Amino acid sequence: MANLTEYFFDSKSEMTEKLSTLLETNLVAGINEKGSAVLMVSGGSSPAPAYKHLSSLPLQWDKISVAMVDERWVDANHEKSNEAFIKETLLQNHASNAHFVTMKNSSQTAIEGQAECEAAYKKLGQADVTILGMGPDGHTASLFPHADGLEQGLKTSDTVCAINAKRSEVTGTITERMTLTLSGIANSKQVILLISGEEKRAVYEQAKQSGSEFDIPLRAIINHPDINLTVFWCP
Repeated sequence: MANLTEYFFDSKSEMTEKLSTLLETNLVAGINEKGSAVLMVSGGSSPAPAYKHLSSLPLQWDKISVAMVDERWVDANHEKSNEAFIKETLLQNHASNAHFVTMKNSSQTAIEGQAECEAAYKKLGQADVTILGMGPDGHTASLFPHADGLEQGLKTSDTVCAINAKRSEVTGTITERMTLTLSGIANSKQVILLISGEEKRAVYEQAKQSGSEFDIPLRAIINHPDINLTVFWCP
């Protein structure tokens, strides 16, 4: 079982304030301890206000590396690119000085691009903070239920792996992804899971019960003994 801390907020603004403070504290601590910090980021609307707030803070951004938790295998200028979202929300203002490590490379497929991505992520070392989201199907990062590559993603010691999700309303049309593996997520001092809405709250509570990690991949995070997991929920 992960070392689990839960925060249930009354509003998104309260959650954003707490998240912003926690991110700032962990990044500053990383820089003070080892001269640099690593932040793994997810796309989605939940962390966007915190990213925008962080970008305005005069941190030592030249000592902070920012990398993706997962990415659709599309070009960085694609409307569905997580990288484009991060550049629009986080890598602005002061944070434009951060070192950004892309997940998508020039390989035609995610499988072909895995080795290059793995090499880039290995250089980063341990993350100070990793931000995860969760879908209504129980996926986190791009660890989708019963996806091609999911078993590899849960069992490998590699940091990243290629995933081809089973197409659904949640995945949309772009099912080919690169993602942090369970091992890659565990290689973080602090993992933050952001959840909003009653539907996802119910899925999260279900994930805490015993069952298959292939049905609800979030279970693999919750059940991992080496993960310090902080869960934020708001309506």
